[in-house]
Amino acid sequence: MKRTFQPNRERRKKKIGFMARMETSGGRRVLSARRRKKRKIISA
Repeated sequence: MKRTFQPNRERRKKKIGFMARMETSGGRRVLSARRRKKRKIISA
């Protein structure tokens, strides 16, 4: 039986990468919230 998580770097970049976050207003809100929390990694 296959595991549920099949990692794919390209798909990950497209879905939750920095540029994907910047495209939507909600994504930009996510980034600013993470910056406010002083996260070392803002997005994948």
